This record gives sequence, C-alpha cells and structure tokens, in this order.
Amino acid sequence: MYLKSALALLLATVLLLGLPELQAVEKQQAAKPNIVIILCDDLGYGDLACYGHPVIKTPHLDQLASEGMRLTDCYASAPVCSPSRAGLLTGRTPNRLGVYDWIPEGHPMHLKRDEVTVAQLLQQAGYDTAHVGKWHCNGMFNSKEQPQPGDHGFRHWFSTQNNALPTHENPNNFVRNGKPLGEIEGFSCQIVANEGIRWLSDWREKEKPFFLHVCFHEPHERVASPPALVETYLDKSLYEDQAQYFANVANMDRAVGKLLKKLDEMKVADNTLVFFTSDNGPETLNRYGKGSRRSWGSPGVLRGMKLHIYEGGIRVPGIVRWPGKIKAGQESATPVCSVDLLPTFCEIAGVAVPDQRPLDGASLLPLFAGNKIERTTPLFWNYYRAYSTPRVAMREGDWKVVAHWSGPEGIIPLGGNVNSVSQEIIKNAKLTKFELYNLKDDISEQHNLAWQEQKRLDKLKKKLVQKYAAVQKEGPVWDTSEYDQSRKKPMIKKTSK
Repeated sequence: MYLKSALALLLATVLLLGLPELQAVEKQQAAKPNIVIILCDDLGYGDLACYGHPVIKTPHLDQLASEGMRLTDCYASAPVCSPSRAGLLTGRTPNRLGVYDWIPEGHPMHLKRDEVTVAQLLQQAGYDTAHVGKWHCNGMFNSKEQPQPGDHGFRHWFSTQNNALPTHENPNNFVRNGKPLGEIEGFSCQIVANEGIRWLSDWREKEKPFFLHVCFHEPHERVASPPALVETYLDKSLYEDQAQYFANVANMDRAVGKLLKKLDEMKVADNTLVFFTSDNGPETLNRYGKGSRRSWGSPGVLRGMKLHIYEGGIRVPGIVRWPGKIKAGQESATPVCSVDLLPTFCEIAGVAVPDQRPLDGASLLPLFAGNKIERTTPLFWNYYRAYSTPRVAMREGDWKVVAHWSGPEGIIPLGGNVNSVSQEIIKNAKLTKFELYNLKDDISEQHNLAWQEQKRLDKLKKKLVQKYAAVQKEGPVWDTSEYDQSRKKPMIKKTSK
C-alpha cells in the first residue's frame, strides 16, 4: 500500500514538474493564428458585389471585405488553374516547377515531391493541416505514381483531381484520404464547406493551430446551381444559363458564409487569418450554353479573361481578414500575388522560408501594418498557350511590361496539353517585341506606352528578359512520350522561328 502511494506521489510530482513546460508549449501554439485560404475556380475580377457586379449578391464576402482589407490589385500566379495552384502552394512562379498548363487526367506533369509547400512548412511550425476541394496538381490522382495532397503536407484531404463531376450537383469523384467516396448528394461548394466544417469540429488536432485550404470548384463550368437560387436571377438575366452562373457565384458565397459562421461558433475568428481569392480570371471559351460568345463571368474593366496574361486573366478578387492585425474597412492598391502567401504565412508561423531554390513571393505582413512590401523580384507571369499573342508579363509598381515571343503567334489550339513539341518551344522560345502599360492610369491596358517611355521600357525589359531566362532554364522537361502516343497527334505544329 505504501509503495503504491509513493509511486503515485512520484508520478504526480513528475507530471507537475512537466506541466509548466507543457502549458508554455500550448500557449505558444495558441498564440499562432489559424489560417484559412479560400480559393475559387474561374471567379472573375468583377464577379462579386464588392467588386462591382451589378446583379450577383455576395453578402458574406462583402462583409468579409468590410471586416478586413479588399485588395484591388490582387493576382493569381498564372492565368490557368493547375499552374496557379502550384504557385500558391510553393511561393514559386509555376514554370519553375514544370507545371506549365492545366493537368489532364493521366498526364505525367505534377507538382514534384521535392517541392516544398506552405502546408509542409506550417506542419513543421506545429499546425494541423487540411485540403478540401479541387486539387489539380497532378495527372495521376489518388495513385502512388505521383504525390498526392497528403504527400504535400495535408494531413487530411478531401479532394478531386480537377472538376467536380459530372457537374457541381451530386458529384461522384471526391476522394477522402485515399478512399473514393462515390456520389455525394448536394452541390460541390456546400459539400466542400461541410467537409471543412466537419474537420474543424471533429477531426483536427485541437491542441494545434490549423491551416485549412478550401478550394471550391465554383464557378468553373459545367455549372450547376440550386434551382430556387437560379430562379431569383431569372428576371435579371438574358438566358437561364446566365442565371445559373449568377446563382453559382451566390451559392459559393453562401458556402463562405457557412465557414465564417463556424469560425465564429468556435470562437476562433479573432485569431484566424482568412484569405479569399481566385485561381485565374473568368472562363474565356464558349462553354456556358446558348446565346453566349464567352462565359458569363466578368473581368470587370480588365482586358482579357482566363488564358490571357493581360489583366483579366491574372488579376482576381482578393480579400484578407485578420482581426486585430488588419484594420477593418481598408482597400489597398498595392500589387500582391498568391506566390506571396507562403512567405507571409512562414513569417506569421515563425518558420524559415525554404532557401534551397528561388522564391518569387514576398511577405505581406508589412502591407497589413500599413507599410511597403519588400520585394526582391517583380511579379512575373508566363503562359505558353495564352489566348492573346503576348506570352510573358512582369509588373513593378504601377508599370507592367508585356512580351511577345519567338514561338507560335496567335491562338494555339487548346486540344491536348504539354508534350514533346510544346516543351521544346517552352524551353527555347525567346522574347521579341514588348508592350508597356501604366496600370494606375490605364487599368484596361488600352494605351501601349512602349514608344513614349523608351527608357523605362528598356529598364523593365532587361529585368524581364533576365527573369524569363532564369525561369525558363529551371523548368523541368517531362517525358510525355507515352502521353503523346495516346493523343496520336501533336497539340501544335512545330513552327518556332
């Protein structure tokens, strides 16, 4: 009896001696803010009410903007989905990664295992991590042949390779932590939001701060929206397909509202940074049905849409809320990009940014405090299949330089994808003529100032050529021989000059 009491006393003493240290760790973890990224698919710069859409109602995102900072000059890292997502996750312009285009199912292109993602870094800093929604960073989804979300730092994942199939309604292609789930009743954005909410409530490691990456499929085609919501937009639309699109954005807004409500209910909203944005501009092609020469998505006043390196393809909505750190009701015209998120979150979490390879983003913490962002390299975009002639762009301050190249001019057919022919062009094409725009005075890129501002152009052109050469050199070449054979014909003819 005495021995048992002594052992119990000894154990209690050990536990008590260790308690302050344990409490210190818990306090340190609790002090780190939670982080939520909400990423839409093909949401245009002008698709939200708080960005000027005259019809679509987005009350939850409008409120989020009123409680934080609305970014008027927010950019995706690419004008198309897979590269944009890879750039956000790594803080690196996607051509460095070899993610040159959207990734078809079965394609060898993917986000390589040795790339370091923001989820991995936050895990190192003690965060629990989850990805819910569209993945689209590999062609061989849910296969051991390529890394999956879990291999890139997400302890929990509930994802699709690309779009919700067959549409946003009752999708059948979600996989949770490697297990296919079959058909799920409901609409994709609500399904994704519900998974995020359930992870927050039931599955996350609650002693840790959390990083939740929410990737809605909306409003990418094929669009499907709740009939009752569609009906509210019929009298404001030219066609039912347009009402479907308006309702699709509104339904996504409702899903955002669900997530924000959950943060309030958990009493963690005051210690959670929420960043909302889109992967690229609105759909360019005629995929939305009768009466449309393009999608119903709006680039606002911007030139171009998805697949362009003009502003409409890469400038997207951006809203960030961080109570106590970002003053509510702000609007910022400072250029920011999704490649900035990794260095920003690393600084917040107190973990070093990777230094084994070049990063293209900069921490946004100075901006949140009302100061200037300290960039070591200008913002940069490169898309070899851009729907307009220029393929490369760079922004520094108010100025944007746009470059043509020696590869094929005009519209390159969109069938197929990255293959042996296109990669030869990607790796060897040179920059040729240049355009110059002052985005502060000319947001719609209507006035090319290359001739009037020759000295400025020469200075920016030199930087752009150097950056392009470095990125072009770093980008890997994929062995697409098997994929090429399956396509039977090359995507484009070899017409390099």
